[in-house]
Amino acid sequence: MPGKDYYNILGVGRTASEKEIKQAYRRLARKYHPDVNPGDKSAESKFKEINEAHEVLSDPEKRKKYDQYGEQWEHADQFSKASQGAQWDFSKGGGTYTTYDFGDAGGVGDIFENLFKGFGSGSFSSRRPSKPRSVQHTIEVTLEEAYQGTTRMFQLQSEDICAACNGTGRSARVRGKACSACGGTGSFPRLKRIEVKIPPGVTDGSKIRLAGQGGAGVGGAKSDLELVVKMVPNKNFERTGDDLHTAVSVPLFTAILGGEVEVHTLKGKLALKIPPETPNGNVFRLAGKGMPHLGNTAKRGDLFAKVKVALPTKLTQKEKQLFEQLRALHPN
Repeated sequence: MPGKDYYNILGVGRTASEKEIKQAYRRLARKYHPDVNPGDKSAESKFKEINEAHEVLSDPEKRKKYDQYGEQWEHADQFSKASQGAQWDFSKGGGTYTTYDFGDAGGVGDIFENLFKGFGSGSFSSRRPSKPRSVQHTIEVTLEEAYQGTTRMFQLQSEDICAACNGTGRSARVRGKACSACGGTGSFPRLKRIEVKIPPGVTDGSKIRLAGQGGAGVGGAKSDLELVVKMVPNKNFERTGDDLHTAVSVPLFTAILGGEVEVHTLKGKLALKIPPETPNGNVFRLAGKGMPHLGNTAKRGDLFAKVKVALPTKLTQKEKQLFEQLRALHPN
């Protein structure tokens, strides 16, 4: 939803109980109270936001309206009255589910009126632009999700253009009068959830296009919604195109004498054969163990495993003597 997200402000989930909301409010109020932070304008502003969020979420009726209409919850009665006057049947409790495939959202009857302004909670709100435009929104994807492919469920608060006045809010029969169907708003609010498929192989900048789902102007002309992928950094792998790079720890004795070590991949563990006298920093190429290629999962990149020799620690006196003997045999 646009602007303030009361759940985020209090640091609770959307299914939080009244007790959890009350506990979160008390904890934050003690932290940001002006008496505790004298002269701190930012703390004072934060304290006001906390009070505002608590006032709405602690009241079951207000919270119900907020969950359905977002920051427009105070106008819920007006929306409800307008929708009843038009005798429209709105779905309740999250709307309908519609699955969109990558690059294809055809065959969908509902028209979204969206201009997304926030992400994180999976909840969006929209306003009807006067002219159709392409709407873009960033979506964060982990490397594991990009490897397997995944889905995202979004909850959108959108508007359906009033068919009676074509979105103008004015009566088509009586000059100067408000439309009796929508009450002069020009639209009807709708809460809807959609499931978006994210295909394997996406990378930074990949776009998932939902044709005709970005909004509509007066007259019903459709625009597209584009979800732009932003990859979340991974602590174990670096990605270059479809190739992956990782470090593999190799015990000193295995690096010298040879043996096998485990290499972690995005699909599981593999045994990597280490030849005798493998130097630190040596790189092994595991063909086809990288990322799937976007649009062709049969084609995959490679995984490059860089050797990181692990030196032994907490040596016994006997082990130190043996190393001394080795050093004597290899003075250079």
